Amino acid sequence: MTAETILYICIAAFVSLAVAIFMYGYKTRYTGNLRWVFGALRFITLFSILVLIINPKFKSNTYTVEKPKLPILLDNSSSIAELRGNDNVQSLAQALKENEDLNEKFDVNFFSFGSDFGALDSLSFTEKNTNIAYALSQTDKLFRSELAPTVLVTDGNQTLGSDYEFSSVANKNAIYPLIVGDSIQYTDLKIEQLNSNRYAFLKNKFPVEAIVVYNGTGSISSQFLIQQGANTVFRETVTLSETDNTKTISLTLPASSVGLQQYTAQILPIEDEKNTVNNSKRFAVEVIDQATNVLVVSNIIHPDLGALKKSITSNEQRTYTVKKPTEAVSVLNDYQLIVLFQPDRSFAAVFSEIDKLKKNTLTFGGASTDWSFLNSVQESFRKDVTNQTEDASATINSNYGTFAVEDIGFDDFPPLQTNFGALEITVPHETLLQQNIDGFDSGSPMLATSELNGKRDAIWDGEGIWKWRAQSYRDTKSFEKFDEFTGKLIQYLASNKRRSRLEVSSETFYYNNNQIRLSAQYFDQNFVFDPRASINITISNEETNERIVFPLLLKDNFYEVDLNSLNAGEYRYTVSVANENVSRSGSFTILDYNVEQQFGNANVTKLRRLATNSGGKSYFLSEYPELIRTLLSDTNYQSIQKSEQKIVPLIDWKYLLAIIVAALAAEWFIRKYNGLI
Repeated sequence: MTAETILYICIAAFVSLAVAIFMYGYKTRYTGNLRWVFGALRFITLFSILVLIINPKFKSNTYTVEKPKLPILLDNSSSIAELRGNDNVQSLAQALKENEDLNEKFDVNFFSFGSDFGALDSLSFTEKNTNIAYALSQTDKLFRSELAPTVLVTDGNQTLGSDYEFSSVANKNAIYPLIVGDSIQYTDLKIEQLNSNRYAFLKNKFPVEAIVVYNGTGSISSQFLIQQGANTVFRETVTLSETDNTKTISLTLPASSVGLQQYTAQILPIEDEKNTVNNSKRFAVEVIDQATNVLVVSNIIHPDLGALKKSITSNEQRTYTVKKPTEAVSVLNDYQLIVLFQPDRSFAAVFSEIDKLKKNTLTFGGASTDWSFLNSVQESFRKDVTNQTEDASATINSNYGTFAVEDIGFDDFPPLQTNFGALEITVPHETLLQQNIDGFDSGSPMLATSELNGKRDAIWDGEGIWKWRAQSYRDTKSFEKFDEFTGKLIQYLASNKRRSRLEVSSETFYYNNNQIRLSAQYFDQNFVFDPRASINITISNEETNERIVFPLLLKDNFYEVDLNSLNAGEYRYTVSVANENVSRSGSFTILDYNVEQQFGNANVTKLRRLATNSGGKSYFLSEYPELIRTLLSDTNYQSIQKSEQKIVPLIDWKYLLAIIVAALAAEWFIRKYNGLI
């Protein structure tokens, strides 16, 4: 309290005492003890009220001791079990949890990781992928502002994500790897990587690329084979040595039959090879007899065209061609979808031909669009003609029901440039993305689709989608989310298939180390998406005839089921709606490929470089007591005492009000008891 406040309190005490003496000590009608009691109670009441008016403030200091954090990341992938380190990791986790000295000095936090990252629940060592880079980046985000040395318990073998040795350079805290597995380099011959197309077209050839790696001494010779069933479709002799230990084999295979074609690539094992699992890899190619051809008509050069090309051709079933309006008129009939990029008056013949051929279209509007021409040449939409532009952000319409679409983070994407004014769509349509100007819904669609008389069209009013694709990569470290969104739009517009009440989306084949998901949409009699439906999928294994039923769960504007629990094999499925005579059937194949079995030992060299670059030190799992001693003896990791000062005004002290009430109540009760009221 300040000196001024103390002075006011003294004055309040003097005034309260003077009033009490005047009322009960000077010319009072009360005698004896009553006047002393009433005087004291009145002093307490008046003084408390005056102090409450003055409202002095009290300062209090609280002290806390904050320990340094110690995140411990445990590799939960199946490669740990393959290297026979699962029991040792379990024992280590228990030992670290029970170490009193470690827990006294550090605030210990346990996490597990495989393809994902999260707080430790239990260790099963069944994760089908390992993403060490993601685990380290998430840990850095959690503890970047704190002193937190990181203990990384892993074999160092990563199957997903960016290179953790280089991506972790920016990590603030030191990393201490505890290396799981054998460091001895055994003689090993393996297929390091196999690349092939997912789709091929009938009567064409598709490329296959295999990278064969040899670890050992001396020279060896082996046979590289590709088999389809019992038939060998490719054979080559491979010679490798200690110095020349890598060979890339490139070949093409004919796509002679429609449907799913399965192959096995194999490098024959050499004598005394310990790990032969990594000598073979299965792959599949779906052969189709027709591609989806997309024609982009544009009079300008724009980075959006590059982003569109990358997104569209990320699916090998689609081809992408760009032509000027004068070149496009004569070839429109060769394409299933026409993309009209920022049309101007040179597009007049293109629009005329599209009307004759009833071609599906996707129209992009932007700063270079001639809206006067566009308003006059078609009747599906119109926009007021202005010479001003504005930036518009996008908000997804969660009730969009034409096809299943997921929110990929549109709210966080950069705004697109569009011409100022409202876009009015004059035909029955559904809005997929809504325009948002400065945080307010403009009431104007940014992306909308329509279907009229069997012809499908879409209008996308905004330029700059290349920024969206780049932002999607920054957020997820992959273009997959954005390309999948664009792909669904292209797939819908390029097809003239009649819409049904139950739409099911699935792949022809999956690898069992990737996510296996199937999605569906269900519409009522008016073709409005029904979020209340109960949808199940019945899956039958073609070999064992075992039947399993899974429910599909509602997610945004579609239903989805996760099938990662299924083993490798061929399956048939039926998706059905409860209490409705509506169902869809199909089939898919799950290919067996366990990437975690490809490693014969721990990646010691990489983990040691990781430790050195971060300022930490690496240890083998059996040396964990030495790691504990290092952490305990390091003077850089000390607890910090923090003080927090709180300023509390007296008006917040509820007991003062209780004192005032008690004093007044006591005075009233005494007066009543003595018959003075």
